[in-house]
Amino acid sequence: MIKFAMAMLLSMGMLYAQEPSATIENQIKVGDELEIGRPAETQYRYIDFPTADAIIRKGGSANFKSVEGMKVIVTAVREKKDGSIQIKLKRKYGDRFFGSFLSVTADLKPALKSGELQG
Repeated sequence: MIKFAMAMLLSMGMLYAQEPSATIENQIKVGDELEIGRPAETQYRYIDFPTADAIIRKGGSANFKSVEGMKVIVTAVREKKDGSIQIKLKRKYGDRFFGSFLSVTADLKPALKSGELQG
């Protein structure tokens, strides 16, 4: 009987060990608050900000340093055909990005991994 109980405990432990880990990428949902971090390179690679030319044409100021540390809210989460997760972001207090754009999109996992987005 003791052997049977030990075998049950061991098998239950193995079942729980095989469950996927709860990472922040799996927990992001609409309404979550994130912070824009500093890009790993000279420009943002995984957050799809408009080009400086497009910002200026719409009457905004193309100062990419102004977005560092900015609080943003997730407004949409979408899984693309290739399996990556794309999120849509807006500023927390309703202002526009660069004075011109209401929202931007980002590739979730690479942006979190590179530090461009922080949870």
